[in-house]
Amino acid sequence: MPATSRFPVAPYLFACLLGLMALFGLWFGIGKPVELADAATPTHKLQCASYTPFDKDQSPFDQPIKLRPERMDADLAILAKRFECLRTYSVTGLEDLPNMARKHGLKLIVGAWVSRNSADTAIEIAGLVKVANAHPDVIQAVIVGNEALLRKEVTPQQLVTLIEQVKAQIKQPVTYADVWEFWLKHPQIAPAVDFITIHLLPYWEDNPAGIETALHEVAEVRRTFGSAYAPKDILIGETGWPSEGRQRETAVPSLVNQAKFIRGFVAMAEQNGWRYNLIEAFDQPWKRASEGAVGGYWGLYDASREDKSILAGPVSNLPHWPAWLALSLGLFATTLLLAGRPRSPRAALLLPLLAALGAACIGLFAELMLVTSRYVGEWLWASSLIALNLLVLAHAALLLSQQRGWRVRPLRWLHTRGALWLGLSGFAGAVMMLALVVDARYRSFPSAALILPAVVYLCRPVGGYRREIALLALLIGAGIALQLYQETLSNLQALGWAMTSALLVAALWRSLRLKPRTA
Repeated sequence: MPATSRFPVAPYLFACLLGLMALFGLWFGIGKPVELADAATPTHKLQCASYTPFDKDQSPFDQPIKLRPERMDADLAILAKRFECLRTYSVTGLEDLPNMARKHGLKLIVGAWVSRNSADTAIEIAGLVKVANAHPDVIQAVIVGNEALLRKEVTPQQLVTLIEQVKAQIKQPVTYADVWEFWLKHPQIAPAVDFITIHLLPYWEDNPAGIETALHEVAEVRRTFGSAYAPKDILIGETGWPSEGRQRETAVPSLVNQAKFIRGFVAMAEQNGWRYNLIEAFDQPWKRASEGAVGGYWGLYDASREDKSILAGPVSNLPHWPAWLALSLGLFATTLLLAGRPRSPRAALLLPLLAALGAACIGLFAELMLVTSRYVGEWLWASSLIALNLLVLAHAALLLSQQRGWRVRPLRWLHTRGALWLGLSGFAGAVMMLALVVDARYRSFPSAALILPAVVYLCRPVGGYRREIALLALLIGAGIALQLYQETLSNLQALGWAMTSALLVAALWRSLRLKPRTA
């Protein structure tokens, strides 16, 4: 386009308007507040919540465990406003918790951690007996073991022996807690306990329940147990929903879904007179090491002890969406400034749309990175993908510009390496696809990381690295059907990843028909 040609103002402004509307619609659509009936009010406290005393920088795997009494006291002050009691899972380091609970007007259901290490288990049992006898006014009941049968760390007979040992030494009711199916698999446990404690977590079921049917399934299991074990009482020892993490079939973690489940469950439980304990009081980041991102986001409060609005008030899936919108708008504007004058009316239409796509994808993946990244390696991997997206965005934007002045050199540098950017995108896609096929249970779907390079190099192919590109295309393509088979077609996040992978395979395939070229 000659230097004297007119700037295509109309198509450029029209595309800018579309791009801005799309970015606003994206972030507002994710973050808009939803109104739900409150579960807790200043005059209505809920029954019980699981409490783990670790701060956001702590983990039970850090030995020796050094709990922070000041943190625990502050936690109980927060929880006493919403709950009547707390459930714990171990007595180690929590010897002074009953005194704190008494101070804040809370009752406790105290657990002893039962494991395959008989010496550690003996210490837990002795500590449980001691604390129960020392604080009968605070400790309502005790739980001997948590999902020990599920983890196959003890036999049913060993567990019964431990339960009977505790019952002989304390006055409080004694129970054992496990996923509801394991009570059915091991019926010899029920006669040994004073009441049945079942875990009902629809998200983790072998056939995960979506938020629309989750409460119905919880109610069905509770009613079944109530009839089968009468007159023994039933405690729903754990129930809840995650606020972040990967989708499992139709079960979608989100803040809104967590609030829907918790508020709906509380209303149902109180209407039916059920005893319950919600999991859990605070997000526990350390659980991401063994359960993926979803493990760290079951709390009613976040790891910084901020209210997630799960129990009361409007709830948003992304409370800080204006900040993400501002970040996206900044990247949108930067992309347009980098490109400068579009090279044609067609480019004037495409450039703002490209900038909006890049800003959206990078913003979405950055938000996912904050949720999923746990250690240095994962932060480096995610940061590298963001850097790759920025390079691809700059490459595509400069291709749509008039390519004059200082923009010529960076475009030449980027374009001569176009096959490298595509190859790196293919490599990332192959690695993540293999991970999702081989070890998918705790992995999130990183679609936003690869949409931009897939679309850019599908529309503007680049040639080079033919053998490597062919292998990557084969690996990703072969994984699409396997991944969908594992996840089922009801998983929209999995479908999104499959579509992104298919676009990337198409981009890789188109590149095989070209030879490397320069701008």
